[in-house]
Amino acid sequence: MKKRIFIAIHYLEIGGAEISLIGLLNAIDTTQYDVDLFVYRHQGELMKLIPEKIHLLPAVKAYTLIESPIKEAVQKGYIHIACARLWAKYSFSRYAKKHKLSEGSAIFQYVADATTPLLPNLKHLGTYDLAISFLTPHNIVLNKVSAKKKVAWIHTDYTRISVNVEKELPIWNGYDYVAAISEEAGKAFLQVFPSLADKVQVIENILSPSFVKKRAEVEKITYPTPEAINLLSIGRFTYAKNFDNLPDICKRVREEGLNIHWYIIGYGGEEALIRQRIEEAGMQDHITLLGKKENPYPYIASCDVYVQPSRFEGKSVTVREAQIMGKPVVIAAYKTSASQVKQGIDGVIVPQDNEACAKGIADFLRNKPLQQKITEYLQTHDYGNEAEVNKIYALIPRN
Repeated sequence: MKKRIFIAIHYLEIGGAEISLIGLLNAIDTTQYDVDLFVYRHQGELMKLIPEKIHLLPAVKAYTLIESPIKEAVQKGYIHIACARLWAKYSFSRYAKKHKLSEGSAIFQYVADATTPLLPNLKHLGTYDLAISFLTPHNIVLNKVSAKKKVAWIHTDYTRISVNVEKELPIWNGYDYVAAISEEAGKAFLQVFPSLADKVQVIENILSPSFVKKRAEVEKITYPTPEAINLLSIGRFTYAKNFDNLPDICKRVREEGLNIHWYIIGYGGEEALIRQRIEEAGMQDHITLLGKKENPYPYIASCDVYVQPSRFEGKSVTVREAQIMGKPVVIAAYKTSASQVKQGIDGVIVPQDNEACAKGIADFLRNKPLQQKITEYLQTHDYGNEAEVNKIYALIPRN
């Protein structure tokens, strides 16, 4: 009999974790494993990329409301969920005030603790051999799904986000395994949760070169600034991606005498801040926000250099995608950057502070031989890693 795998994720909007899930779904051998995918809210451009071989479970209304506007939960008659979320916000506000936090990802654990007991059980689906919770918070797979083994994923640098350790530890402890997308992400996680060392397994984001290149060929993108060096960055408009500092960095690179135009693909809550910073730096003619793109790969294929200026990352999916397409990449020296780029071989790591970052980018843009060397290296090396799926198979009990 086939082994059964359950995978849960909130939605499939465009994002690095979501793209890596699509890579995982494509890599799983469904002649050997039956896969049920539970997307809490059937929303996002990547829904259409779910492989036909994967069984997409029907949406369950209560689950669709745990992250929607609270007003929507009230309108649809789920007042208990709305009240739980309001209580979670209140509880987190007290915690944040006590610990002098203005905001942070810790609130998501408060919401999960408050709402998960109110959600319908999923144990009627039977017992799975392996259940995967792909994004935090991980309460649902832990408490609502029956499985012989369970694994929860880490996608970020845990030393850089707000965490209520006391509140989260029991959830992580309930899992058999914790999957980190890089060695460095795992080490950072263990700085916060050292007692979980025996649970952590490194399982990298799965990316298929054929998938990336095929998507890149769907259309041809021509940037409207052929006279400039066209830089590209991709990511959600959040604090982690550091796009709010990008206008100042762009200005400093241009002051080095380099004619660059910087394009950014993304969306999110910090868009107004980024636009404000663009105006403050006077970079309106040199930075273009392209918004959300369902298929960003043609833009990567047509740029001159891909830049990831993040404050922190687990392991950037878009950097790997750019490397797959043979593009020179420049990344900021965030804590896990060494897991992403071999300095001067398949990319360049530059300092994080704006002045040094701009100087590093400018030096690289002037160094055409180094760019060519990196491009040639990327074109002759395989950045696919579909074999990572074997690490997931190894977590499944044999009987």
